[in-house]
This record gives sequence, structure tokens and C-alpha cells, in this order.
Amino acid sequence: QVQLVESGGGLVQAGGSLRLSCAASGRTVSTYLMGWFRQAPGKERELLAAIFWSIGSAYYADSVKGRFTISRDSANNTVYLQMNSLKFEDTAVYYCAAAPGRTRKYTYWGQGTQVTVSS
Repeated sequence: QVQLVESGGGLVQAGGSLRLSCAASGRTVSTYLMGWFRQAPGKERELLAAIFWSIGSAYYADSVKGRFTISRDSANNTVYLQMNSLKFEDTAVYYCAAAPGRTRKYTYWGQGTQVTVSS
């Protein structure tokens, strides 16, 4: 089992920045694919960014490319999502998830953290 705990959400003005953290515990995630998702009211959950823990290669959705950066800190077993140039439409609940490298299916999820961007 992998436990994920997100933090760092909050209220920010448009154009501002936030950094979300996802602390992983339990089973080692060194072979996992870690992802950040978001879900806004009335919308489907959206994959924003993902990173292979072992090699650090990252994927970004077009909606956040150039504004968001995913990274991981092996010493602290934590994945980060740096969010810059935030827009009103970035308002959502943000979730961290982990997928075993073998299946690449997101199996473990955090509880989510609210990000609200005021216009």
C-alpha cells in the first residue's frame, strides 16, 4: 500500500503561484509513475502532469505546459507541482496519484487539496 498526502493548496490571485506537495509513505515509490490530477465542479478529472520517479522524465497536459512543473525529491519521498501564472480556470481540487510502473494504472490517490484562483 502507498499512502499519499497532498498539501499546499489555498487561495491565490490570478497570475500568482502555488507549490503543491505530495508526501508518499508505505511502499517505496521509486519504480512508480506519479501524477497530478485536478477536478473542477461539473468537469471530469484531468491529468495535468506525471513523472517517472526512477528516471525523472515528465509529461504535461497542454493546458498547463509552460506554467506547471512536476518534480520529485527522493530524500523526502515527495512529489511537487509548481504552479505559476495561475488562471481563474485553474480553480479545482488537485489530487496526487501513484501508478506502479508495471501497470501504469493509477491505483493510489491522495485526499485532494483545494486550489482557488481569484480573478
